[in-house]
Parts: sequence; structure tokens; C-alpha cells
Amino acid sequence: MRIIRDPDFIAPQDRGAAAAIGNFDGVHLGHQAVIDLTRSVAGDAPLGIVTFEPHPREYFAPDGKAFRLMNAVTKAHRLEKLGVERLYEVPFNTSLAELSPEEFAKTFIKDRLGLTHVVVGEDFCFGKGRAGTAEDLKAFGAEFGFGVTIAPLLATPAGHVSSTAIRTALSDGELRIVAEMLGHWHRIDGPVIKGDQRGRDLGFPTANMSIQGLHQPRFGVYAVKVDVLDGPHKGSYDGAASIGIRPTFGVNTPNCESHIFDFAGDLYGAELSIALVDYLRPEEKYDSLDALITQMNADCDRAREILSHV
Repeated sequence: MRIIRDPDFIAPQDRGAAAAIGNFDGVHLGHQAVIDLTRSVAGDAPLGIVTFEPHPREYFAPDGKAFRLMNAVTKAHRLEKLGVERLYEVPFNTSLAELSPEEFAKTFIKDRLGLTHVVVGEDFCFGKGRAGTAEDLKAFGAEFGFGVTIAPLLATPAGHVSSTAIRTALSDGELRIVAEMLGHWHRIDGPVIKGDQRGRDLGFPTANMSIQGLHQPRFGVYAVKVDVLDGPHKGSYDGAASIGIRPTFGVNTPNCESHIFDFAGDLYGAELSIALVDYLRPEEKYDSLDALITQMNADCDRAREILSHV
């Protein structure tokens, strides 16, 4: 997959793609359906995705609450696995935000990116003030010479699939609903960072990861699958993770601490992907370390049992 980040300098081989346009946060089943639809209309054209960095919501509310389900790197990895050939990771800035719907269609889609066909969801809005609708884009496409296909919203027994619905389910610890909408377990990706090493002292060494900039799942303990993506310990493992502020030790910056079962090794700096398989219990404050250790043993036993059936 080729990643194109400057829409003003598009190489000839990167023009002429058929591309789906959207933020694709989470790359959930609805997004996957849009990608499949794009593939079906692409013919011999490269299969593309047009997305924006930063997310427009981050641009308009930079001090707002973190909401992303995945960062740009994780999203790119997921899109590549789905067979996307061209990822147009477009900088979202003032000049783009100020384009009228008509200017977005002609100047951005047709002239700058050179797309031959675009696919958008039926709830797609574009242009300054989100004034343009999917039907408007279809009319502009006919005028400016590119095809437009509108994808219907996807529904599951849990409801319409959307990044917003997934965030709500994550906040509630409803991982089965999350997985149903994503089509895969929700993952937290990133490097292992230096922690307080309390887990090691308690007999439960953990791989610590930041969740800054991401939507925070419900604080508590999870059964997890841990993929070590690089280094000498590369592979897949079972484990239990705590996400939250570690209240037994005061109020701390929220993070993700994963204890990998039957593992010995140094993971500092390694890239990990933590799949949240099941929510075990809420985060709690304990009056003693002995009580905490007893609970951690129980958590690990329960996580092992759950993961043995996955």
C-alpha cells in the first residue's frame, strides 16, 4: 500500500484511483462494507481510501476529550490488511476546511487527487460547515466527471454500526457489542513504555502502554490477547490487562498495563497490539497489597479460563 500525504504532489501512478472517503476510525464492519463496495466498482483502477489527519473533530476542537478508536498508524495497518492500494492521508487544515462543497468536489477530488470514482456513506457530509450531502456529491460528480456511489448504513442486531456506537459500547465495557460492530476485537497499539515497575514487585510484571489521544475504554481489568509485533519476543500471547488510573497507588495518568502469562523477557520499546477480549471487573482501590495480589491472582485465573475458549 502506498501512503500519499501531500495532495498537491500526486504521482501519475497515484491518480485515477477509485476511493472511499471518510475518517474510518476503527475500520468497523460499516467501513469494511464501504471498502468492499469500492472494490466492486474500481475495475482496473487502484483501490483507494481518502482520510484526514488530524481527524476533523480534533482540528475543530483541539482541547476536546480524546475520542479516537485508533491512531493513524494502526488505521493504516488495518486498511492495508483489507487490500487497500492507495491511502490518501490528507492533512486537514484551514484551506481544506474552508472549501465549499463545490470546491471540495472539483478542486480537491477531481483536480488535486484525480479520482475517477468515489464511494461515501449515506450520512456523508463535506465542505465548509458540512453543507454538502452525499446526494450533492453525486450531482457534482456528474458535473465534473467522476463517478459517485452512495453506500447504505450497515446494521447489526446491536444496532447501526458507527464509530460513535462503538465508543459507547467501549465506555460500557460491552466488548461483545464492540467486536460485533468492528468484526474483530478492539485493539490498543503502541510501544511499551517505562512504568513504575510496581507489577514486577508484586509478582505480576506488566508491559505498560499509553492510551493518550484514544477513547478510553471502561476502566477495569480485561482478558487480552497480546501480539508482540517486533523484536526477539515477536509472537502472540495470552494475558490480563488493567486499564485505568491504578487507584490503590493514588491518582495516576490513565494507561494500559498488560501482564503476559508465562512470559519472561524485556519488552521495553517493543511494539505491542493488545486485543480486548472480555471485560472482567471494574477498577478498584484496595486497602492492602495482599488484597490486591489475591484479586490479581483471581483475575489471571479467570482470564486464562476465558482465553482457553477463544
